[in-house]
This record gives sequence, C-alpha cells and structure tokens, in this order.
Amino acid sequence: MKLTVEGASAYAYTGGKAFDATLPCVVFVHGALHDHSVWTLLARWFANHGHAVLAVDLPGHGQSEGPARGSVEALADWILALLDAAGVQQSGQVRVVGHSMGSLIGLEMAARAPQRIGHLAMVGTAYPMKVSAALLDTARQAPFKAIDMVNAFSISTLAAKPSYPGPGMWLHGSNRALMRRVLQGKLATGCEVNLFHHDFSVCDRYANGHEAAQQVQCPVTLILGQQDQMTSPKATADLAARLKARTVMLASGHSLQAEAPDELLAALRQALA
Repeated sequence: MKLTVEGASAYAYTGGKAFDATLPCVVFVHGALHDHSVWTLLARWFANHGHAVLAVDLPGHGQSEGPARGSVEALADWILALLDAAGVQQSGQVRVVGHSMGSLIGLEMAARAPQRIGHLAMVGTAYPMKVSAALLDTARQAPFKAIDMVNAFSISTLAAKPSYPGPGMWLHGSNRALMRRVLQGKLATGCEVNLFHHDFSVCDRYANGHEAAQQVQCPVTLILGQQDQMTSPKATADLAARLKARTVMLASGHSLQAEAPDELLAALRQALA
C-alpha cells in the first residue's frame, strides 16, 4: 500500500489483504538495512487472523522515498504520521513489533503516543544499542565488507537448517542479498546516503531509552535470541526491568525472523492475543 507521509511516498506491506483501518492494527518495523520483506510470514499470518497489518519500509528503504531520518525519535514520529495517513485512529488498538533498530523506534512510538499503542514487542533488542567504532568505520568505507561481517554475526550457525520461507533457503545468502539491495536502493527511493552507516549510526546515537521507558503504558514483550551476537540478551536486563517486560528466549541469533520463524510467530501470537 502506498501512502503519502510528510510529503513523500511511503510503502507498507499489508500481508496480502486489503487494509481495514477499523481492525486492530499490527505495525511491523524492520531493522538496519532491511525492509518490510523480513516480516512476510508474520504479516501474512496476522492479516489472515483478524488484524490490519502495516509492515513499513522506513524512509529511504525499500519502496519508501527518502530522505532517511537521522534519529530514532524522527523515525517514530514518521511511523505515527503513517498511521494517521492510513486512517488508524482507534485508541489502544495498535500493536508495534520492531526488530533491532525497529525495536528502538517502537519504544519511542509507545512513549510518544501511549494512548495509541496497546502492546509493544521488541525483537532482537538491546539498550543502549552501541555499535563498535571499527564496524561503523567499515560500514562507511567498505559497506559490502561490513554487510558480510554483520551477516556472520547475525545468524547463529554457519550451516543453519533450511528455514523460512521454505526448504533450500540459504539464510546467509538471502540476508546478504537483501542488505545489498537496500544499500543500493537510493536509485529507486531518492535516498542519497550510505544507508548502512546511516542506520548503524542512528542505533549508536540513541540515548533516550530510559526516559522513553518511563512514558510507556502498554504491556511489553522482549523476544530475544539466545545466541544473538549483535544485541546481546545480557544487555536487556535493565530495560526489561524499567518496562516491566515479559522476556521470551528463542534458540536463534539476531535474525530471528529467518532463523526461528515458527517460534517467533508463536511468541508473537501469545504476546498479542
């Protein structure tokens, strides 16, 4: 579905169903150098089970026009504006599911519009979400090399069993291809920055997590990968306590949508029931 948000074209995948703003809405927010496609399985399930779905492409990513927004706070405001553009007005009817960078955006959304958000699910999250100087430098100077580094860190095995979306899927290769496509997407979206360095810098700079947590009123679920090397589960204890969150641990690395798709869906079904 195409919308106009803050004067530019924005895209959100609706799970294969016509969007109905009167239904409870699940908003899926992707992480750094990803797009809506990482949520396909989950988006389709919720769209076929009584929910309206918006799996967004963030500005400058996928099919959404730039410019890319320079902070978690600005991205949260952008998605709230997208909800307005989609006609989603019901109080407390929005469930936000965010992965990695997207989880921080979801946290800010729940803090900025507590009356609109009914549940927050933070997948593969940590706060603070600091990025090493070496990785930031590599992302700026040699983004394809940095993609390979992050890809190796994000999946917990070198030879994962075939998983989502079906038998024969090569998890490392598919994630590499997605990240390369998004990195080069400025030709289609008008985003003229190195999105890899940009997105990692947005995560690294975000410093409002504790303040945001104080404003959140909805239930919160953290869904974490036991072998996550990008956002270590050890880095969530303080945030979980501040949010009074329920924590679910899955046998996965950072790419939970691809590596543990059925388990992640089961966890979200329980959280958002």
